[in-house]
Amino acid sequence: MSLAGKVAIVTGASRGIGAAIAEELAGAGAFVIGTATTQAGAEHISTKLGAQGAGYVLDVSSETSVEDFFAAIKDAHEAPLVLVNNAGITRDNIALRMKADEWDAVVNTNLTSIYRVSKAAMRAMTKARWGRIINVTSVVASIGNGGQSNYAAAKAGVEGYSRALASELGSRGVTVNCVAPGFIKTDMTDALSEDQTQGLLSRVPAGRLGEAAEVAALVVFLAGETAGYITGSTIHINGGLYMN
Repeated sequence: MSLAGKVAIVTGASRGIGAAIAEELAGAGAFVIGTATTQAGAEHISTKLGAQGAGYVLDVSSETSVEDFFAAIKDAHEAPLVLVNNAGITRDNIALRMKADEWDAVVNTNLTSIYRVSKAAMRAMTKARWGRIINVTSVVASIGNGGQSNYAAAKAGVEGYSRALASELGSRGVTVNCVAPGFIKTDMTDALSEDQTQGLLSRVPAGRLGEAAEVAALVVFLAGETAGYITGSTIHINGGLYMN
C-alpha cells in the first residue's frame, strides 16, 4: 500500500502507539510530521524518521500552539491530507473524588483538541477533495472503566464527533474514522506487575496484549486509497475484549 506523495500528521508521535503509527506511515511512503510536547521529543521524532519525516512541538490543548504549528508547517511542507489524532493524557480518579482540573485537562486534551486540530487540517482536504482523518480512541469508550470517567467520556465524545464530521465531509472525498485499541503493549503496560498483567489477559480472548505495530497497520490501511468507502466507523482492535 503506497502513500507516496502524501503528507501525514501524527500527534503524540514520540513514543508508544503514536511512534509506531508514524513509522508505519513513513514506511508506506508518506512524509510524516510527528508532534511531541517537548523539543527533545520533536528532535527524537526527526532523528527516527530521517528523510521521511520531521518532528514539531505541539500542545494540542492550546489553541495558540495549534495555530502556530499549522503556520509553521504551511511554510515548510505540502498540505497534509492525512491526519492521525493520537495525542492524549490520563488523569485517573474515581468520580466521587475527581477534581475539576482532572476532568477539564482530559476533556480538553483528548476531545476538544480533536476539534481544534481537525478543523485546521480539513480545509486543505476539502480543497483537494481527498483526505483521511483517523482518531485514536479507546475500548473504554464502549465498555467504561472505573476510575476513568473523564477519559471514557472524552473518547466516547471523539467517536460521536467523528461520525458527525464524516457525514459533513463525505461528499468531499474525506473519510473520518476511529481506531479503538484495547490493551496494547507499551511503556505503561511494561510497568505492570505479573499479577496485574495476568489480570488484564484473563479478560482478553486472544490471551495476549496487542502490539503497537498492529494498531499502526490498521491506521495505515484506513489512510490508504482502498479504504475510501469506510467512513464514520469505529474499528476495534482489542483481541476480543469488546465485540460489537
